Amino acid sequence: MKIEEIRALTKDELHSRLEELRVELFNLRFQKSKNLLDRKDRLRLVRRDIARINTIINENTHRQ
Repeated sequence: MKIEEIRALTKDELHSRLEELRVELFNLRFQKSKNLLDRKDRLRLVRRDIARINTIINENTHRQ
């Protein structure tokens, strides 16, 4: 996801997307441990998306 897309989301959408990404990260880690991971770059991309969403949540929290 791009940062502009993330900023356009509401607070509830951010938290639900964050939960989805955390579940996906868990599944990717599990696949990696079993050597079933097809796209190794997906692990990195999901971690970065999680970091981006956390950054936006923190920005919104400090602005209020």
